[in-house]
Amino acid sequence: MKVLKFGGTSVGTAKRMQALVDLINDGNPKIVVLSAMSGTTNHLVEIAASLFEHNNEKATALINQLENKYKEVIKELYKTVPCLNKAEELIKSHFDYLRMFTIDLFTVNEERTVLAQGELISTALFHYYLEEQNIDSVLLPALNFMRTDQNEEPDMKYIEMNCRTELAKYPNGKLFITQGYICRNSFGEIDNLKRGGSDYSATIIGAAVKAREIEIWTDIDGMHNNDPRIVENTHPISELSFDEAAELAYFGAKILHPTCILPAQMNNIPVRLLNTMQPSAKGTLISSKTTGDSIKAVAAKDGITAINIKSARMLLAYGFLRAVFEIFERYKTPIDMITTSEVAVSLTIDNTKNIDLIVNELKEFCSVEIDTDLTIVCIVGSFTAEKQGYAVSIFEALKNIPIRMISYGGSENNISILVDTKLKKDALVALNNGLF
Repeated sequence: MKVLKFGGTSVGTAKRMQALVDLINDGNPKIVVLSAMSGTTNHLVEIAASLFEHNNEKATALINQLENKYKEVIKELYKTVPCLNKAEELIKSHFDYLRMFTIDLFTVNEERTVLAQGELISTALFHYYLEEQNIDSVLLPALNFMRTDQNEEPDMKYIEMNCRTELAKYPNGKLFITQGYICRNSFGEIDNLKRGGSDYSATIIGAAVKAREIEIWTDIDGMHNNDPRIVENTHPISELSFDEAAELAYFGAKILHPTCILPAQMNNIPVRLLNTMQPSAKGTLISSKTTGDSIKAVAAKDGITAINIKSARMLLAYGFLRAVFEIFERYKTPIDMITTSEVAVSLTIDNTKNIDLIVNELKEFCSVEIDTDLTIVCIVGSFTAEKQGYAVSIFEALKNIPIRMISYGGSENNISILVDTKLKKDALVALNNGLF
């Protein structure tokens, strides 16, 4: 069995939904994971924000606006009266449900329920369309098997057991449609896997059913060797290892959410990135296979803050780094890059929620300087310790770019540099010209 995930743009219009049939209707067993129609989740976030502000008039206007959009979609999507009527009833049911929140107390739990409506609607509409086309399919409710534990991590044992239980109800079923992004939490409440969660849903489900392959369909023909929004003449990468893909996703490659690689990697399930707009394009295959020493791609991560820590007491002292790291651990703030010398530590973070508290504690035993508006540029490939020449190529390409920090040697798949964000484009273009 395969698991296929289609993002918001892939189901963003009636025509796009109709085009999906040719991609999934080949008679082979598969689970199709769908996101909400493009723009829907952002619209629902805006509705929830208005409800939190007790601006029920604005919330009602936004609900009506989104409902009208869906009414137009279903008029174009369905050709038969019975299916159109069924879809109209579905739309009315979901949006009447949303209107109920304008007359009652609105809390965080209700917000998660509101955000789940997009996936529930898109999967039902697509399932109805398949029915209209006389294509057998099963609508598999993700809320019946997707669950996170108390640490907000996927409860894999629960998911595997309950996903298989749901599938077993349909022994002759070959085509299953389910929701990405949404789940239940450890209390049984409706929750979600945060932004990009549909990718995560697909790989979690793939791991649960021991899929032969997981396909992530987007509007880009695979993972590119540089950011195509900034750099001209980029090209898709045909093959990546799991580790290389994880590095690229974490450090800015938008096509893939950073969290989604691990379930596939742990179960050695290949992940293929494909383009719904160009189905014949080869895309990118991510697997355990390594393709030898080479530089594969460049990615950039914005919104980085550097913290420079200095202390004369660090000289020949043990326990200093532990004291530093314990502060970041207490405030649950991950560190991206780190460099050290005899008396100083420089590190970067992208979550500044608790930075004032962190800095105050650090100042108890060292001096602290903060730099903002920085970008990590990550060069990804296979860099074994014996291989020569890569560092020369990289830094020769960047010879005219001021570099704030370098991380090299901590990983065989990643060389990272820190630059001012205003120099990000220059750095990406320079690396593209120098390396590719």
